[in-house]
Amino acid sequence: MSSDHTPSRKRLMLLGVGGLTLAALLVAHGLHARALHARSVSAWTETAAVAQVSVVQPERSAAGDTLRLPAHLEAWSKAPIHARVSGYLKDWKVDIGSRVNAGQVLADIDSPDLDQQLAHTHARLVQQQANARLAATTATRWQHLLASHSVSRQEADEKTSDAAAAKASAEAAAADYARLCALEHYKTLRAPFAGIITARNTDIGQLIKADTDSNLALFNLADTHQLRLYVPVPQNYAAVIHPGLQAELTVPEHPGEHFKAHLIGDSTAVDRRSGTLLAQFVVDNPGDALLPGDYAEATLPVPADTHGVSIPASALIFRAQGTQVALLDAQNRVHLQGIHIGLDLGARLVIDQGLKPADRVVDNPPDALREGDAVQPVAVAGGAHAA
Repeated sequence: MSSDHTPSRKRLMLLGVGGLTLAALLVAHGLHARALHARSVSAWTETAAVAQVSVVQPERSAAGDTLRLPAHLEAWSKAPIHARVSGYLKDWKVDIGSRVNAGQVLADIDSPDLDQQLAHTHARLVQQQANARLAATTATRWQHLLASHSVSRQEADEKTSDAAAAKASAEAAAADYARLCALEHYKTLRAPFAGIITARNTDIGQLIKADTDSNLALFNLADTHQLRLYVPVPQNYAAVIHPGLQAELTVPEHPGEHFKAHLIGDSTAVDRRSGTLLAQFVVDNPGDALLPGDYAEATLPVPADTHGVSIPASALIFRAQGTQVALLDAQNRVHLQGIHIGLDLGARLVIDQGLKPADRVVDNPPDALREGDAVQPVAVAGGAHAA
């Protein structure tokens, strides 16, 4: 009976050893798989820890660029029409929007006080002229009497002086009368030049006071066959302004339309308050499409700058060290480079110091980027040349 149980015992031992071996193999395989996974995770983590950055190369602009600036339009000539005589507005002939010719009547003023002064001055002139004629006649007679030794020379000289004084008084009266006659002409308001009435600030029966700065102009007149375009150019771009410069402008009420303008002068001085140079352009306005007082956007051509390179404005880094960009060396490590902006064109910048065309510049650098950091460059599509 003992011989029957011996093979069963051996068989069980063999099965146990096989199970243990299989279990050991399974455990070893699991440990190996876990180690491979851990190494894979570690490698992925190390790879993910290296920042990926967009890289562009500075480029030279051979064709130049454009500069867009806010501007405003003014009439070629404009004049506020004030009264030179006091009185009441008798009537007005034109209203806002009316096109008038030079010398055309705008309104009439009724001035009874001026009429009375004119009549009084005319009467005084007639009186002074009569006195002057009598004094001249008397002086002539006394000169004849002097020749016959009938009067003394002193008396004759007095009569001659009286005649000269009477003549001067007559001339003064004539000048005063002429002044009031000239004022009489100002009772009728006339257009000094051809243009359009842009404002009427009076009405029939209104009291008119002459020569007072506090009163509004009775009419505003503007000549709009041409307009003046005033463009404040920042000091950094003052070199763009030169004789013969052509510009384009757009206005909000005519989207998509472009109007031509040419330079006629500039202020030749930088305004200390705004730091701008005021440039003046002239714009033809045959169809009155443009309105005086309009806000406009002027586009000025910027010539090619062979002494600088351009980069996207998004590549700038503003820190305590000043204006910088992040460059990559041959090992893809970061170097923070100080630069000087020669021209700001909005989305792009012209750099005249600190960059070379062969440099690789990080676009949109992360805030955490530091000197010596290792990064992984990637190319960008569009804009500046991809590195």
